[in-house]
Amino acid sequence: MLTLRKTLLCTITIGLLGATNAYAESRDLLSLYQHATEYDAGIAAAKSAYLAQQQDEDIALAGLLPSVNASANAGGTNANSNLKNDDSYKTTAYSVSLSQPLLNISAWYNYTSSEQDTLRAQASYFQSQQALILNVSNAYFGVLRAQEDLTAAKALETAVKRQYEQAKEQFDVGLIAITDVHEAKASFDDSQTVRIRAEGLLTLAVEELSLLTGQYAPQVHQLKSNFPIELDQQNSSEEWVASAEQNNLDIKIASYGVQALEDQYSSSKAGHYPTLSLSAGYEYAELNDFAPADSETEDSSIFLNLNVPIYSGGSTQAGVRKTRHLLEQAKHELRSAERSARIQTRTELINLRTNIQTVESLGQNIVSRESALEATREGYKVGTRNIVEVLDAERNYFTALRDFASARFDVIESSLRIKQSAGTLSQADISELNTWLSPAKPASSSDTN
Repeated sequence: MLTLRKTLLCTITIGLLGATNAYAESRDLLSLYQHATEYDAGIAAAKSAYLAQQQDEDIALAGLLPSVNASANAGGTNANSNLKNDDSYKTTAYSVSLSQPLLNISAWYNYTSSEQDTLRAQASYFQSQQALILNVSNAYFGVLRAQEDLTAAKALETAVKRQYEQAKEQFDVGLIAITDVHEAKASFDDSQTVRIRAEGLLTLAVEELSLLTGQYAPQVHQLKSNFPIELDQQNSSEEWVASAEQNNLDIKIASYGVQALEDQYSSSKAGHYPTLSLSAGYEYAELNDFAPADSETEDSSIFLNLNVPIYSGGSTQAGVRKTRHLLEQAKHELRSAERSARIQTRTELINLRTNIQTVESLGQNIVSRESALEATREGYKVGTRNIVEVLDAERNYFTALRDFASARFDVIESSLRIKQSAGTLSQADISELNTWLSPAKPASSSDTN
């Protein structure tokens, strides 16, 4: 009986047998993710929204800064009247004006609210990055999962076919009944169906990865056999939850939304407050060909302008009420985001621990299934087992190999999801994970025979 270490090596070897592309054509996770960051429309839209909101912040700031305007005009006048002599003259004028808000509480809160909106747009952009990391990783390991399923399906088909051919030979010499041949043929037909379905699912998995990255990658780097299947014991459940409460992007987005509406609410109430501004101007004008003589005028002015709102048809009060209701809505959404983040983090941690234990259990299951297969084959040779039991043992063994490979991918996906929930997922996780991937090598002629 093979040891567990040998069995795992066998699993990796089987995975390599499924590789059909050349070594140089195998794609890794990091390069595909980098292509996705340039190709994905969702993350591009989130980035554009963030950049646009930054401009809104500048627009809001402009309400607190001075404005300067300049104008110039030139023209001619030709006057005809029976009350006085006809008169024609030219006019040239220049003017410069400046206006500076001195007290505008509403504009100030509009600016601080816009700052929070910018932070919220930035958090949404980061959230899109995390979602893309998770989506590309899931699609990538979806391809590997489908490849492992196809590898197991092909191996099962080969084993059942060999059993079917042996059954025919034994029937021809009168060692077994025709029913055993029919059982083997039925199992062989079923294994072909499973293999055909696995081929289709692999094609779909490759297309899904291509949809995210814009790159057709039918062959990707394989997960190394020594990838550590373990939980970081340094972080307890409560530490994961604390990280989520501080860094979860859903919470941050909701929190920035509350702060923005609090400032907007203050801005709405400030619609009742007076505003004070400073304005200054300079104007120069000259008249040419003007009888009795040319003339020039030059004026300078400076004013303090106080505006006291008294009544605006009720719009100010309605705006205050509307913003207050929106603020209450945002606070409820923040509480919901906090609860969801805590529950999701705990749930993902349970899933991660369960998946790690599943890998360990399935590793032992491979050994048990292999022992059962060998015992069943020996029993069939001496007549204590029938062919149905042999075929079932074959199927159970290759199913165990497939499930073990799939469970390792479940661990990776769970580890990424809990980091997303805790708000710490970044490209660094992709880079680290990429170090545990190795290029798929082409199958040699000796392997395929």
